[in-house]
Amino acid sequence: MIPRLLIAGTGSGCGKTTFTCGILQALVNRGLRPMACKSGPDYIDPMFHSRIIGAESRNLDLFFYGPDTTRYLLRRHGAGRDVVVMEGAMGYYDGIALTSDASAWALARETKTPAVLVVDGRGGAVSLCATILGFLQFQPESQIQGVLLNRVSPSLYPRLKEVIEARCGVPVYGYLPSMPQCAIESRHLGLLTADEVAGLREKMTLLAAQVEQTVDLNGLLALAGTAPDVPAPPPSLPEPVPGKPVIAVAKDEAFCFVYQDNLELLEQLGGQLVYFSPLRDEKLPPCQGLYLPGGYPELYAAYLSRQTGLRAEIRRAVAGGMPTVAECGGFLYLQQEMEDGEGNYWPMCGALPGRGYRTPRLQRFGYVTLTAGWDNLLCGAGESLRAHEFHYWDSDAPGDAFHAQKPRSERGWDCAVATETLYAGFPHLAFYANPSAAARFLSKAAAYRRKGK
Repeated sequence: MIPRLLIAGTGSGCGKTTFTCGILQALVNRGLRPMACKSGPDYIDPMFHSRIIGAESRNLDLFFYGPDTTRYLLRRHGAGRDVVVMEGAMGYYDGIALTSDASAWALARETKTPAVLVVDGRGGAVSLCATILGFLQFQPESQIQGVLLNRVSPSLYPRLKEVIEARCGVPVYGYLPSMPQCAIESRHLGLLTADEVAGLREKMTLLAAQVEQTVDLNGLLALAGTAPDVPAPPPSLPEPVPGKPVIAVAKDEAFCFVYQDNLELLEQLGGQLVYFSPLRDEKLPPCQGLYLPGGYPELYAAYLSRQTGLRAEIRRAVAGGMPTVAECGGFLYLQQEMEDGEGNYWPMCGALPGRGYRTPRLQRFGYVTLTAGWDNLLCGAGESLRAHEFHYWDSDAPGDAFHAQKPRSERGWDCAVATETLYAGFPHLAFYANPSAAARFLSKAAAYRRKGK
């Protein structure tokens, strides 16, 4: 049994991230070993949990993985931890295409996890009961077993707690007052300097101290301990690829959007991972495959452009058939040029045609199912991969190897460049959702090694 709870919210901006971070930091300060998990495909919150708070973090995503694999990953990551703290996304019941599919509620239900609802108390009193009762009664198995109140005055809280518990029949585990000094700007985490990291850690220290004062942490830990065991059969995975092919993974401030589960699965399937920095390294490490994840290359375009030797080596490697996976920012990096956001275009690797350019708004956001138009590095013609997109930059050569289809929608488009040795496109992949694709990648890398490349 894995002790666990899910911090849910009535909607975006209600304070669930603030509570989650404060609770995690307080637990770390107590000397406990929490595991953080984010509902959905978001990269930023897990980066924040691990880099600023020091709590290892993973994603649990029902669109990608389905219930069984999600429960398996929960058990895998929660083993040996004192508690797993999950953070919901958007509102508790908000899922795909105005349904509750893949929502935080669906995650709590499928994993039998007690949920604690964060309610913004600013400007409210008894009316908060109507909101709470609505969430409790909206689904017959709401999983909501507690409430946390955000932006509530210390003088009002005792009476609010009494009224809510009497009218709603659910315990209130504490509150946070308004804390503007702990506000976290919505900005690129990849831009954080050492001084900014120190400043955020100071904010987390203040937030954790407040949580210790006004949140019943012991009560939340006791609630987490009531979570029942759930069946978690391991997913069916391909056999490990022989030959131990070496995959070079780009990893620095410009290339930081990668699921740790992707990397661990590549290793589990027989790959050896080595890391390099396109911002700092002059050449690739010895390798037989290349993984260029997403991130913020557009913000570092000038610096990436200066590494002429590395860019030329990557161009030759891709042209020479080195198996390569490039997602979103990695895809832009492989193209001829990329805009830096200020109207300047900088040379990139030149392994693909096209230039990446800034657009005034989010281009595509959300889950997609990719269907291959022809045999390629990751799958055969007509086969599908689950993925997601989130990007403001676009390209004048986005590719047409796959058709991307939004779930529960008629909206779709062609995307990505793919050959027998390449996948490069805006959609991000989750390998536990597509284990055969990860195995094909490694198999092609092993074949490349046998050719003496």
